[in-house]
Amino acid sequence: MATVAGVDSSTQSCKVVLCDADTGEILDEARAPHPDGTAVPAESWWQALCSAGDGLLDRADAVAVAGQQHGLVALDADGHPVRDALLWNDIRSADAAEELITELGGPQMWADAVGSVPLAAFTVAKLRWLADHEPEHADRTHRVLLPHDYLTWRLRGGPSDHTVEPTTDRGDASGTGYWSPATGRYRKDLLAHAFRGRTPELPRVAGPAEAVGRTPAGALVAAGTGDNAGAALGLGIADGDVVISLGTSGTAYTRAAAPSADATGAIAGFADATGAFLPLVCTLNAARVLDAAAELLGVDLAGLETLARQAPPGSEGVVMLPYLSGERTPNLPHATGSLHGLRPETLRPSHIARAAVEGMLCNVADALDHLRIVGIPMQRVLLIGGAARSALVAELAAQIFGLTVTVPKPNEYVALGAARQAAWTLGGDAQPPRWPAHTLAEVRSPSDGGIGRRIRTTYESARQALYAR
Repeated sequence: MATVAGVDSSTQSCKVVLCDADTGEILDEARAPHPDGTAVPAESWWQALCSAGDGLLDRADAVAVAGQQHGLVALDADGHPVRDALLWNDIRSADAAEELITELGGPQMWADAVGSVPLAAFTVAKLRWLADHEPEHADRTHRVLLPHDYLTWRLRGGPSDHTVEPTTDRGDASGTGYWSPATGRYRKDLLAHAFRGRTPELPRVAGPAEAVGRTPAGALVAAGTGDNAGAALGLGIADGDVVISLGTSGTAYTRAAAPSADATGAIAGFADATGAFLPLVCTLNAARVLDAAAELLGVDLAGLETLARQAPPGSEGVVMLPYLSGERTPNLPHATGSLHGLRPETLRPSHIARAAVEGMLCNVADALDHLRIVGIPMQRVLLIGGAARSALVAELAAQIFGLTVTVPKPNEYVALGAARQAAWTLGGDAQPPRWPAHTLAEVRSPSDGGIGRRIRTTYESARQALYAR
């Protein structure tokens, strides 16, 4: 029996799953934590991978890594980081993103060039920040990698073996702001402009099922990808499926046959891990909203759900704008969270609990609307992530999104997608192997949609009041 390992190197931890290459059955799994913060040592990811992969990677015939997108890993000429890696959720580069948009002719130019308009999360904006605020580190930067690139390189022996060529894939490269999904090429002119004339080396973009090398122990190493493309591969999404992931951040994405170029900047025109495309809208605030509300109210997440069920739909006008960490969609990097519509009779734990759940979902529904506007067909939502394990979240999602919501069995879908890619590479087939999907629950949207519309209308009024200030 051939076995494959999939790695999910996320913001919070490293997860490794060992799977049967033919069936996708998870045979073993482990995890190790990552340090907190929006700037962390890249070496800590490698240490976590070695810890989580101990006893698993040596049993695998092939391995692939799916990692958090956008992060900046700047390496010197010897392959060592010049500073801590800047993660996707580090917003110090927000002003740099705005500068780049203005300097090069506006958002339409960027959308046409690379499929996306730069935001603080994008690597290209982080390079501009580094050039302007830490020029000594920028001068030492010989090569720029993404988190998954760095770990794939380390698995193959870099930097101790200088013959190992760093690689990336089209899914992760499409989140940099200097690689075009439409043409499949780097825009080194944009890279140089952002980095104030510097032209660091970039990883080669490998094909979807390409083997990029082997580990020192002999396991085949697949190209890997970014976390969202990994989850899409792990879920096996079909036409009409929209994935909404409610992790630390929230994402809404789907598979598309053609590249997108949204000049509003809301839709990131990413590529996927199969050769197609992955238009995606991201919010910075999702499950963290529920965690913070539960802590405020002195309960765990199950207690938060119990409280929320005690309040009526719409929380009698109480609205939470969940911008606890700024926000990416809408683009409000310096915003803060707020509660609206409080009265003596609604200043209750139950109403605040329900407003937290509804606010989180309304924020994601706004993101979903951007995909609707450009005509992407939607038949159902696949709801994943930590917050999707709440039955109330699934029920309210069906109301607020106005779509059937399918909740797959809780699983490490990013790691599972990486494992599926490793199996694809190992087998050498034209398409990824067919692994069965497992549905935990399905919730249909109410036929009239009235409750969801009322919740969203009240939320929209509160959000517009924020803009008016």
